[in-house]
Amino acid sequence: MVNRLKQWSKGKTAQRLACWLGAWYLRLVFWTGRWSIEGDAAARRMWREGKPFILCFWHGRLLMMPFAWNPPHGARAGAHGAPIHMLISAHHDGRLIARAVSHFGIDTIAGSDNRNTMSAMRALVRAVRKGSWIGITPDSPPGPRMRAKPGVAMLARLAQVPIIPASYSVSRRRVLGSWDRLVVPKPFARGVFLWGEPIAVPPDADDHAIDQVRRRVEDALTRLSAEADRRCGHDAIEPGPPLAEFAGRDSARAAGEAA
Repeated sequence: MVNRLKQWSKGKTAQRLACWLGAWYLRLVFWTGRWSIEGDAAARRMWREGKPFILCFWHGRLLMMPFAWNPPHGARAGAHGAPIHMLISAHHDGRLIARAVSHFGIDTIAGSDNRNTMSAMRALVRAVRKGSWIGITPDSPPGPRMRAKPGVAMLARLAQVPIIPASYSVSRRRVLGSWDRLVVPKPFARGVFLWGEPIAVPPDADDHAIDQVRRRVEDALTRLSAEADRRCGHDAIEPGPPLAEFAGRDSARAAGEAA
């Protein structure tokens, strides 16, 4: 019986059910909470004008971001309904997330591994040119958490749209021990969404300029997350090691496994 249950839990039907339940849990969290949204004037202006941008947020703050993008009717004046495509990792967890966010009207594009990066980048640029907005977590798996990779700046250069960082926190939550320190909100919480200012990338940006934009995105997201945590009565979640240090550790681990 136990083996049958384990086998069933790995099937598509069980996964669809889990994603459906997860989406309704997040709706319950939002509907029972007291939420505020701040700093979204630039985003609302671009929504009104039909100008796409890249919504950027940490992977650990993913769960409630659909409500910052388009709150349920009546939850906040000015819900816009702007179409958005979200870049999701191509592995198993990414597919589960894609199914979950589809319940909020969010389309997904898979491809944060090396084989799919360029094809995903082209798909995202096509989506922008067709009038869609883009959502990206710049600290994609396997991390390090809260360290922006250059892909988001490169995408902004290709698509010629600005990056707008955003984050959230809640007073009642659980922080998982996962690589991204995923913030799981609880019902009946006080929560806050914080938006940052747009970050533009020149069309002729070289590698140095791309790295500067990457650092600006990283600093903005870390600052917004820390401020949201502070307002909700929590200490800030610390970022993982810098990218260069993380890459060095990964290379050393791979060498050790190969020896």
